[in-house]
Amino acid sequence: MTVTFLVGGARSGKSRFAVEFGRRHEAAGGTVSFVATAPRLDDADWAERIDRHIAERPAWRTIEEPVDLVSALTTAGDDLAIVDCLTLWVSNLMFAEQDDEAILAAAAELSDVARSRSAPTVVVSNEVGLGIHPHTELGRRFRDVLGTVNQRVGTAADRCLLFVAGRAVDLADPFDLISPESR
Repeated sequence: MTVTFLVGGARSGKSRFAVEFGRRHEAAGGTVSFVATAPRLDDADWAERIDRHIAERPAWRTIEEPVDLVSALTTAGDDLAIVDCLTLWVSNLMFAEQDDEAILAAAAELSDVARSRSAPTVVVSNEVGLGIHPHTELGRRFRDVLGTVNQRVGTAADRCLLFVAGRAVDLADPFDLISPESR
């Protein structure tokens, strides 16, 4: 089935679009499962953000899974699965002391499972490579690993949209943009 990858900066509109995509899918008679990767922490601001996100979306089944997205997609069954987001997922894997190779292998497995599902999958992630160069080793590692995860999932997706200011640009395979003679 189809995999749609939504990528962009913070507050770019990607999650809002994912929810609207789910609403339209539901209005057409489908069911939706929302896969949330944000872990519940002992942080009042973080809890408020999570609660606000929950209040902003319909009363869909929510699968809270900060690490095992393959299992979460299996649990979603024949529902449209909205995975929000890979940014936190990669962070969760790093804090679980997964090395880069394990994280990239998990991203490849996630992509394979998403592509093999009988229902559509929408995956949300942040683009973190356009900003300031991180000054810490951990920050640089996170940016690099997430960038590679985004490439792997984006390459496996049927459709990729880059979000900026609530608008989207369709992303193409770069080899589709050059003439066959120059390949």
